[in-house]
Amino acid sequence: MSSGSQQPGRRASLHRRSPRALGSARHPRGARPSRRGLRRLLPTWRTSLLSLTAAAVLGVAAFALGIVLVQVPDAHAAAVAQSNTWLYQDGSLLTRTGQTNRQNVPLEKVSPAAQHAALAAEDRNFYNEGAVNLQGMVRAALNTASGGGAQGGSTITQQYVKNTYLSQKRTIGRKVKELFIAIKVDATQSKDEVLSGYLNTSYYGRGAYGIQAAAQAYFGVDADRLTTAQGAYLAALLQAPSAYDVSTASAKGKQNAVNRWNYVLDGMVQKKWLSAEERAATEFPEVREPKSAPGLAGQAGYLVAAATEYLTGQHILTDADLAQGGYTITLTVDPKRQQQLQDAVRAQLTEELDPAKRKADAAVQAGAVSVDPRTGQVVALYGGSDATEHWVDNATREDYQAGSTFKAIALAAALDSGARTQSGERITADTVYDGTSERPVRGAKGVPYAPPNEGGKDYGPITLQQATDWSVNSAYAQLAQDTGLETVRSTAVALGLPADTPGLAAVPSIPLGSATPSVLQMAGVYAALADDGQQITPWLVKSLVVEGEPVELPAHKATQAVGREAARATTAVLRGVVEDPGGTGYRAAALNRPAAGKTGTTDDSKSVWFAGYTPELATAVALFGQEPGTGAQVTLDGLGGAGSAAGGRFPAQIWTAYMKAALAGKPVSPFPQAARRPVVAPSTPPASPSPSPSAPASPAAPATPQDRERTPRWNERTDRTPAATPGGTRPGGTRTPAATPTATATPAGTATATPSWGQYQNTR
Repeated sequence: MSSGSQQPGRRASLHRRSPRALGSARHPRGARPSRRGLRRLLPTWRTSLLSLTAAAVLGVAAFALGIVLVQVPDAHAAAVAQSNTWLYQDGSLLTRTGQTNRQNVPLEKVSPAAQHAALAAEDRNFYNEGAVNLQGMVRAALNTASGGGAQGGSTITQQYVKNTYLSQKRTIGRKVKELFIAIKVDATQSKDEVLSGYLNTSYYGRGAYGIQAAAQAYFGVDADRLTTAQGAYLAALLQAPSAYDVSTASAKGKQNAVNRWNYVLDGMVQKKWLSAEERAATEFPEVREPKSAPGLAGQAGYLVAAATEYLTGQHILTDADLAQGGYTITLTVDPKRQQQLQDAVRAQLTEELDPAKRKADAAVQAGAVSVDPRTGQVVALYGGSDATEHWVDNATREDYQAGSTFKAIALAAALDSGARTQSGERITADTVYDGTSERPVRGAKGVPYAPPNEGGKDYGPITLQQATDWSVNSAYAQLAQDTGLETVRSTAVALGLPADTPGLAAVPSIPLGSATPSVLQMAGVYAALADDGQQITPWLVKSLVVEGEPVELPAHKATQAVGREAARATTAVLRGVVEDPGGTGYRAAALNRPAAGKTGTTDDSKSVWFAGYTPELATAVALFGQEPGTGAQVTLDGLGGAGSAAGGRFPAQIWTAYMKAALAGKPVSPFPQAARRPVVAPSTPPASPSPSPSAPASPAAPATPQDRERTPRWNERTDRTPAATPGGTRPGGTRTPAATPTATATPAGTATATPSWGQYQNTR
């Protein structure tokens, strides 16, 4: 039979075999039967076991590797950046600086009740558990997956890691990283450290990061004074700060806040941190109305700038330290006197201005500083109209000349050094000088110096007292030469001007105020004169605290800048500026207290000053002409519609108004008496303006009070030294005489024979 005819038979025989036979035929002895259908797609139990084991091993290895490889990063800038809190002398808030309102405090500075409340709200088993709560994480994941919204489920350790090292994004990647870092943090930091970090980095609403800022924002207390009720409320806020702020929340939000507050208290009872009786007696706390933290507008910015300059200039802190934040800085500024100074500027100057009508009114910038002479503390500072509009602090800027306020320094230098005139007579308040305008200084070397008086006025022979009262440039130029220009300069430094003050050089114009010290520095100089010549550099920072720890500040020791008798004699002369007929500072006499001072008006009235003091307080006021937009120095003539600007006008009026308010209700204190020879009665004035060695003469006092005195134009040179010009022409085009026009062989200044300094007492 052919093969083709046999095939059907074979197939038939196979079909007739039994299933057992078929199974034996398909699977030899010991072979595994094949799986059909869906079973072929499912792993065997052995494969499953091996896979699970491998996965577990790999998972553990990956987890261990993750812990090893993942490093705890540096805290991100937003977490560590804190605000600086600036306080007035009495502890009231001046302002906060920094983008984040946060003040870190150690855990011991947080009340136990507030600590327990936070634990009851967020992680009741914190001290008895690890870094990760897997049950909570699973619950949160299921809630999110079911559409219930994102839910926490994190331990306090995880939240601390999120706040400090990671972003606030709720992603799987961040969660995984958070888990690894949390485990590492838990292994390297104590529970107290973690809790402290958490409380200092959590957000509580109202812009407050950290429990200290929150305690102040909601209750006006420090964190260590928080009660159980208050601590429970802050803990409740952690879940939904804005929604649970009972001051602004809806009715539903308020109820939710109360419910959460009760939840926290119940948790405290559960953990035995609070007794049931205490719980029952606890009432919902009274929450303060929200108040925006003051910014840097108004005077706050100037005060912060001045204090910052002090801190960095004294090398107490660096700019980087302040940028890091976390400091509580208490200033020496008295909020009451600060307001009084602001009120004086407003009433005496601002309300008199019409910027749309007068250029000077639009250009004027005011600066003022008040110092306690006994301590050197700055008690008030006015830096400008508004720090957010005019960013230059007029109280500390050093780009405008001091004018004749510097004459007080030249006077003190002469009296302290025992200087003598060109004829060898010791200089006193009654030394007679030639007050002729543009009279060349005698004894000077180099280019002749012959400064004009204000308006070119010739005074003839006058006493040093009168030269001070009327601010006579020619007399003071000779006084400085007689004293020694370097002596005048060194006295200025001793009284508190920095040696590197712009324009502070031993040049002929130094007594007329060619240097450009700040208002703050000049207030310090006059404070030293008020305190018998004892100099203390003005200071603005009373205390400095960081994270609860005080920072040591430099001691403020007084040094004897000029002798006591010289300082008192200087004060006696400066009192004449205020009290004598025709004195340029006569408006300050309205204070009705013993007062000493000096006016200053620079060339073209670009700056006008009044600096003065009583035994209790020294204050300097200056107005600067600064063109809006360009910042160029411009004249203040026409200011307030008053014609020519002068230090005896608006600055003296501001000074007087402020000092009246600041000293109101305080006993009138006399100045210490100065040992001084009596004023010699003037004889008949000679025909020549040159003084006679034996018969000093004084002109009659001006019929009307004098407001004007100027620093000559050429003193605006950077080096303040008049340049030599052909034909003796001084800078500015005015011809300087080759020889003294009215000079005789008589010395520039002489004094009659005088008793010793201690023989007579001045009781002005």
